[in-house]
This record gives sequence, C-alpha cells and structure tokens, in this order.
Amino acid sequence: MSAVQGQLLTLRRVVLHHSPLPPPHVQSHTFAPRRPDSEGNSDRMRAFARYSGIAVQMMATIGLSTWAGYWLDKHYRTETPWFTLGLMLLGLFAALYNVIRSVTREQ
Repeated sequence: MSAVQGQLLTLRRVVLHHSPLPPPHVQSHTFAPRRPDSEGNSDRMRAFARYSGIAVQMMATIGLSTWAGYWLDKHYRTETPWFTLGLMLLGLFAALYNVIRSVTREQ
C-alpha cells in the first residue's frame, strides 16, 4: 500500500467515525414521512397545467399559421408579405377564440 492510499484510508476512517451523519450502510428513519399534498395544492397544480396548456396551444396556433403564411409568400414569390400577415392575424383570432371558449366552458 502506498503512502497516498494509506492517507486516504485514514481520512475515510476519520470522516466516517466523526461525521454527524450515519454511515452509508446504516438506514436512518429520522425524517418525517411525506404528507400527501393538501387539496389546495393539487388544485393550483391543475390550474397551472390547464393554463400553461392553453398558452402552448395559443403559441402553436399563431406560430404555425405565421409559418404557413411565410411559406406561401416564398412559394408564390410575393413582394409584400400579405399571406404572412393575413394568416398570422387569422391564427391570432383563432387562438383567442379557443382561449375564450376553453376558459368560459370550464367555469
């Protein structure tokens, strides 16, 4: 055994014997068991998931309609981006309609 290995072994013994934590092989049950989430916490998580899903859906609707307009402008080689503007506005109105419909339906 080299001198470095001996020092590491000694350091390990000191750390394990003088540590405030139990050794790794000893199981400790000093922590309180987790309580199930209260009803208010799960309601907040459901609301967060619902509204974040609505936001992602709105972003996807506007993004895809804008991309489709951009593609049409490039395909037909238009000088002004009318397809992009038109489909972006159409996607915006469709997304707002879906948001209003989903919020009023669930209340």
